[in-house]
Amino acid sequence: GVVVSDIENPHFSEAVRVVEDEAYKAGYRVLLCNTDETGAKQQAYLEMMAAERVIAAIVSPADAQATGVDSLLALGIPVVAFDRMIDDQRVDAVVCANVEGLRRATEHLLWLGHERIAFLGGRTDVETGAERLEGYTLAMRAAGAVPFALDGGFRTDGAERAVRELLEHKQRPTALVVANNLMTLGALRALHAAGVRIPDEIAVVGVDDPPWADLIDPPLTTVAQPVRLMARTAMELVLERVENSRADARRVVLPLELRVRRSCGSRAGLGEAG
Repeated sequence: GVVVSDIENPHFSEAVRVVEDEAYKAGYRVLLCNTDETGAKQQAYLEMMAAERVIAAIVSPADAQATGVDSLLALGIPVVAFDRMIDDQRVDAVVCANVEGLRRATEHLLWLGHERIAFLGGRTDVETGAERLEGYTLAMRAAGAVPFALDGGFRTDGAERAVRELLEHKQRPTALVVANNLMTLGALRALHAAGVRIPDEIAVVGVDDPPWADLIDPPLTTVAQPVRLMARTAMELVLERVENSRADARRVVLPLELRVRRSCGSRAGLGEAG
């Protein structure tokens, strides 16, 4: 069983593709469910998977408690948390070092000379949302800069609205860090609609590295998650549980990679690509 929080997000659709490939090679089939970031749907799908007696479940939880996961664990069905932790010591996990990744991205913008850097984030009750905000905030405070966070709800439309409102401020930020790829699309729509030049007026750094990141003009600087490695690792944890009867829970934390392209500009006077 595979439960994702938003199948519309290319991050999850790419992960599902890898999981399906690896599962099929190992002789298993995949049952896919999408919670749409909703605890009630998540609980319904996890209870359905328990009733169907799936051999294991990979879950990107809509909440840290992963409402409904107990129905699987009570039957001895192993669970792997993907992308976000589940607050249960019996559950394996594959996550990324979000705090460090966002701290480095923000530090790069600070190094380029930006002081007014805004952060466009999502739900802070979800681990990835909270950790990415934390990484940004740590870098800003260490530099003596004032953090300024907006809520885009991890969705394209929410991000577009938030950036439109941001552009109405008298003192616009000179840089924007966006916490996932759907919100990056929304932010770019708002910036283009307002005629804002990237990176001359506002530099942009996104989280996730979708296929279009280096095709747009200017190419997008991103903090890339190793999505395929995450998905393969999740399947390895599943197979260890199912085929080797591993009992102890494992947590795998993978690094994010800062991929510097032209959307964040260059350091004044040095001519270094950013």
